[in-house]
Amino acid sequence: MSAVSFTLNAQARTDEGKGASRRLRRLEAKLPAVIYGGSEPAQSITLELKELVKALENEAFYSHVLTINIDGKPQQAVIKDLQRHPAKNTPMHADFLRIDATHKLVMKVPLHYTHQDTCVGVKQEGGAISIMASEVEISCLPANLPEFIEVNLQDIHVGTTLHLSSITLPAGVEIPALALGHDHDQPIANVHKSTADA
Repeated sequence: MSAVSFTLNAQARTDEGKGASRRLRRLEAKLPAVIYGGSEPAQSITLELKELVKALENEAFYSHVLTINIDGKPQQAVIKDLQRHPAKNTPMHADFLRIDATHKLVMKVPLHYTHQDTCVGVKQEGGAISIMASEVEISCLPANLPEFIEVNLQDIHVGTTLHLSSITLPAGVEIPALALGHDHDQPIANVHKSTADA
């Protein structure tokens, strides 16, 4: 696990509705959000927009247990949904899920493909790599949540396709799709003959 940690400061929000949300974003540079799950009811909150935007620059934010201080009271949560402005790409609304150390989470985490430049199929066989999946949905307890999962391409030959089942998972981490049967073992990357040779 990495040493990266994320803490966001938030305030409970009572004025709800589209007009109130627009006002927040425009006048106060704050972002409307909701936190739900666990034994408590869903709660509307507001976040500092610039604090969230800065955190979002780090890929790890999306697959990390976050601390959200709501009026000074810390809650552990993960981000479940982020709506962005279609043209400006600025965050418009965020959904956070409270976590419980004893309940498994289902989260998408990034796949990091390593040794692409030294891959046997590329370096010795003149092939090219196609990446088909940049993230994978996993299930695990919050304590086991990986920031990302590495896929080592070092020994992959031309003509080889890697699937979800090819991923070496960290301890305590599962891929729910694989429990659904062979049909759900999606391809994630392959090494193929380079079209430059054709």
